[in-house]
Amino acid sequence: MRAIQVKEYLKGPQDLIVSSFADPTPSADQYLIAIHATATNFFDLLQIRGKYQHQPPLPWISGSEFSGVVLSTPSASPSPAFKKGDRVFGAAQGGYATHICTTETALRSVPKGWGFVDAAGLMVTAPTSYGALVTRAGVKKGDYVLIHAAAGGVGLAAVQIAKAFGATVIATAGSARKLEVAKGFGADHAIDYNRKGWEEEVKKLTPRGRGVDIVYDPVGMVNTSLKCTAWNGRILVIGFAAGNIEKVAMNRVLLKNVSLVGLHWGMYTREEPETVEEVWRGLFRLMDEGKFRGTVYSDRTFSGLNSVGEALGMLGRRETWGKVVVSVPQDGQSKL
Repeated sequence: MRAIQVKEYLKGPQDLIVSSFADPTPSADQYLIAIHATATNFFDLLQIRGKYQHQPPLPWISGSEFSGVVLSTPSASPSPAFKKGDRVFGAAQGGYATHICTTETALRSVPKGWGFVDAAGLMVTAPTSYGALVTRAGVKKGDYVLIHAAAGGVGLAAVQIAKAFGATVIATAGSARKLEVAKGFGADHAIDYNRKGWEEEVKKLTPRGRGVDIVYDPVGMVNTSLKCTAWNGRILVIGFAAGNIEKVAMNRVLLKNVSLVGLHWGMYTREEPETVEEVWRGLFRLMDEGKFRGTVYSDRTFSGLNSVGEALGMLGRRETWGKVVVSVPQDGQSKL
């Protein structure tokens, strides 16, 4: 097996090194997967520096999201959900490798008609956005939805889900290219949030200038978004990509009858496992209907584990859009 192992905390992704190891041996409840593609995430950047809330004991294999082929099934399971040769995607510690061992709950079947690269970026972003917009905010036909950082991984997923439910989508992003991408995935309007007075631009796009019904915020823009949120609006707190935890003017929340709605998707497996299944059923239905497609960054491609450091570097510098995915050649191919 080839993998990126972290033996000590690093200064940045440029210090990641690919090494050779013995193939992993799955425990009785684990599948062995040959990885064909692996996706990058901001939390990977934090984890290799020792700054993430979930830090495995050193040494460990970096990465999380992946897609690939089942090589073996759990020995303790007489009727596993997946069989040898099945195409799967999932998330587990150790995604930056040619092989990984993981349990059944961490895996899903690659959607019909999807390739490994697109599927590798599904496990985190798609259910986060569906769980937020559908489960938590109840998005429906006629809603006006403001999606911040709309060209990011969760952002592009949110754009497609909101449109699939009949909403009008107002996307924000910080560059012309990212605004173009958001519109390419279905956003009705696109606004640069670096431009002064963007909140008024948003209001003018809504009926009678009332503001938006739902704000999807993975950045940390609650305070400014309150200026363009409608009466009874819902603001979804998804994350803090800007790096700061906001102090919100709660008097404005009260005066506009606004609901602040958090989403910690990673906890649903423990707290509401039945909701996890409901969310994935909804997502696969949208995929089958052609209303949700892969969001992989395509301005350039990354192949081989040696390119993970560069891919993560570009992600960290905000030079990409969508999901940045690295293909992982198998069977002795050259770019390991």
